Amino acid sequence: MIQETAAPGNRLREERFVEEFRLVPIGFVRSPYRRPEDAPHQGREAPAECRLEILEPYRAALEGIASRERLLVLCWLDRAPRDVLQVRPRGDPTAPLTGVFATRSPRRPNPIAAYVARLLEVRGTVLRVSGLDALDGTPILDLKPYVARLDE
Repeated sequence: MIQETAAPGNRLREERFVEEFRLVPIGFVRSPYRRPEDAPHQGREAPAECRLEILEPYRAALEGIASRERLLVLCWLDRAPRDVLQVRPRGDPTAPLTGVFATRSPRRPNPIAAYVARLLEVRGTVLRVSGLDALDGTPILDLKPYVARLDE
């Protein structure tokens, strides 16, 4: 959306970004959660371990990742509705309607999840992690090292 109050110099810059982007998964999550109702509400509440299966063309990008204790895992929540703008936080029917940008709801215009996962093991292109509530088969967009002094 373009704001009508944008300064004249900024308007062209904003119009340039009103387009669709193509994202390519670097891998897929393998988890015990098959349906949204199977998954906990937050990754930190997830007791199960998951596997991040990174696609072979991205093997070289994993060099050095085994030395990391925690990772930022960005996923595309491909089964989440994208037309929701307000939710009741944590599905609580007594909670007031809240804009999705003020919540952690997966239901949002661009359903991108950001997890802080504990890296447990690396075997080739498979990373064993904990701390994800992603459904099995969820596309992985990116991995980054979690650096406490920068990310907290």
